[in-house]
Amino acid sequence: MSVLANLTGPSELRDLGEDQLIELAAEIRELLIASVASNGGHLGPNLGVVELAMAIHRVFDSPVDRVVWDTGHQAYVHKMLTGRAGQFDKLRKEGGLSGYPSRAESEHDWVENSHASTSLSYADGMAKANHILGKDDHVVAVIGDGALTGGMAWEALNNIAADNDRRLVVIVNDNGRSYTPTVGGLANRLTEIRTNPRYEPALGAIKDRLNRTRRVGPVAYEALHAIKKGVKDVLAPQGMFEDLGLKYIGPVDGHDRPALERALTQAKKFGGPVMVHVLTTKGQGYDIAVANENDQMHQANPFIRETGEAVAVPPAGWTSVFRDEIVRIADERPDVVGITAAMLYPVGLDAFADKFPDRVFDVGIAEQHAVTSAAGLAMGGLHPVVAVYATFINRAFDQVLLDVALHRCGVTFVLDRAGVTGDDGASHNGMWDMSLLQIVPTLRIAAPRDGSQLRELLREAVEVSDAPTVVRFAKGAVCDDLPAIERIGTTDILSRDDDRDVLVVAIGSFGHLGAEVGDLLRAAGHGVTVVDPRWVKPVDPALVELASGFGLVVTIEDNGRHGGVGAAITQAVRDAGSDVPIRVHGVKQEFLDHAKRDVILERLGLTPQAVAEDTLATLARNSAAQ
Repeated sequence: MSVLANLTGPSELRDLGEDQLIELAAEIRELLIASVASNGGHLGPNLGVVELAMAIHRVFDSPVDRVVWDTGHQAYVHKMLTGRAGQFDKLRKEGGLSGYPSRAESEHDWVENSHASTSLSYADGMAKANHILGKDDHVVAVIGDGALTGGMAWEALNNIAADNDRRLVVIVNDNGRSYTPTVGGLANRLTEIRTNPRYEPALGAIKDRLNRTRRVGPVAYEALHAIKKGVKDVLAPQGMFEDLGLKYIGPVDGHDRPALERALTQAKKFGGPVMVHVLTTKGQGYDIAVANENDQMHQANPFIRETGEAVAVPPAGWTSVFRDEIVRIADERPDVVGITAAMLYPVGLDAFADKFPDRVFDVGIAEQHAVTSAAGLAMGGLHPVVAVYATFINRAFDQVLLDVALHRCGVTFVLDRAGVTGDDGASHNGMWDMSLLQIVPTLRIAAPRDGSQLRELLREAVEVSDAPTVVRFAKGAVCDDLPAIERIGTTDILSRDDDRDVLVVAIGSFGHLGAEVGDLLRAAGHGVTVVDPRWVKPVDPALVELASGFGLVVTIEDNGRHGGVGAAITQAVRDAGSDVPIRVHGVKQEFLDHAKRDVILERLGLTPQAVAEDTLATLARNSAAQ
């Protein structure tokens, strides 16, 4: 009989015997592999925390004791242990389980945090609230997968360590990686602890010697384990945590559940903030994942269980076009350098780094630092290209505004996975960047419609030396090239009729969508011109002049409607004195549930048929009002 299938909540874990717990861990790993093989998702991080999640839920009483996972993609096991194992057949599918903690799914999920380095701040606030309200519950923050490289985590630690009365346990899940091996001084110090050849053997020898002495030996060892600061000061450089004023326990083998339970029980008894340092292996229990050099199957597309090979080879994506072109540019321009925030492979800077290792900088999960460091590089005479997911540029808005733009630094931001991304849910949709960045003086934004335009616009962007530039593109397969018939100013004319009934302004990857809308409107008897602005900020004066001569302007963008490109075009047209009607199509300003990108776009009315129908209805209303 399956142990996991009969588990309805974490409290039942404490009633299981050792053999059942061993069986449970095996069942969890098998379900993880089967679910991600079928649906895709984060495999490596979750295989690495099986014993850790079990130990947490055996020692602490969730949801009374609050467990916060950072980053949230390592919470699959937590979901299984809190009664959701039976729903993993719909992991990351519409209407199914989210790939991150979800407050709508369970009372055991406190924070929907898929942006890293936030758990300690959440936990600090929760622990302060417990103290003020007189509660003695514990707060447990699990921070790992490189999240401790984020500056926000250290700001929180600075505050957590200031009060010894808060019942807060910080668990550092140290697997030495984020997507790829974690970098920086902190990572190096943690690696010293992980790899110190003297610490574990020495402690093991002491344990064996003491345990030979009946009665006194085991007690003496536990006492030593609790107060082993002197031993560890000699054998392991963990002092960086204790110097903050934090009680430190570890390092603990993250795949030895009994040892984890002892360490966590010890931490729980302390009554103040404690850091438990846990060493885990990403992909543990699935040799194919452990052996994957790129990312240990950090995030996998559906794959074949027996081989780890993808079920289908995805078509060439936008990222691959950028990957190739930035290397060509780097060959020609020795002043061009790259910056990534712990995502070298996902954002396509890996080929650049392979060819010019001294010119690509991985700063860890630290987007704010990445941007201001880029400003410094520009001030020093280089042209930095900062490549991040569009959703993560939100985290560094102040730095873009006041550290880069204010100083008119020539920095190019490449925003991958812009617009609706789908499966990863609300926090990963890149639907805010064009609205946020519209208000930044001097900054210019390019939105390529296809691979050729991505190459062309990237080259134009890095030529700008006195202001920041942005090149943003969507997730997934790159669009087929869509040639222009003419260019007016910086705006490409994709198709044109003599009659000027409707001007369709299609932004970025929606170029093909706009072309299809034009065809549908022509079939309905209307004269249509379809254009792609290419540079969407600032608004091209040639586009404003063109728009003034039409009966209706329709804009379509893969970004929020409020404050986006359509809004900017509307304002520019009004400022020019034209009252031409303008219909703005974009993403609703709401948090979108996870589903496939096409499903979400259809739900939002961002399909050729929906936009064409809305345009025809608008034309009919306008005609009736005249």
